[in-house]
Amino acid sequence: MADDGRTHDDGVVGPAHRLVQIELDEAGAPRRTAEAEHERAIAIYDILEDNVFALVDPSGAPLAGPFILYLRAEGRHIRFDIRDEVDTELAQFYMALGPLRRVMRDYFHVCDTYYDAIRTKSPSQIQAIDMGRRALHNEGADILRDRLDGKVSTDEMTSRRLFTLICVLQTR
Repeated sequence: MADDGRTHDDGVVGPAHRLVQIELDEAGAPRRTAEAEHERAIAIYDILEDNVFALVDPSGAPLAGPFILYLRAEGRHIRFDIRDEVDTELAQFYMALGPLRRVMRDYFHVCDTYYDAIRTKSPSQIQAIDMGRRALHNEGADILRDRLDGKVSTDEMTSRRLFTLICVLQTR
């Protein structure tokens, strides 16, 4: 992301408010499908190429980065471990997955349908399924942004990609 001087709608500005590394702690996680691994790789690549991400102080003001993010599934929670670029811990918190469960379940189902459709359905049928998949993805990203409010500030695309990574961590 270039520092073009623009202020994003969430108040985060410039290259210091971004992720420069993402690590998924997948200790003990089962082997994933090729599709899930592909989604994971793409989401991480896309986030690192262009993202808006900042810790916020109690007043809601963004703290300077850049940041490293470690994500780990722990039961019914996701642990966010946010560090500076020399790997010093800045914040750690847990986010309950309850508010995302329904959307994630529906998203997994539509993704399975989408991958099956790619092999057997017409382009118009694939497009209809993909529209539903995108709508669920947007809904999940919106819920995620709401759940992170007061802790982390992101833009829409970054929250979409973080939602993908959280889904990957939940894939069994």
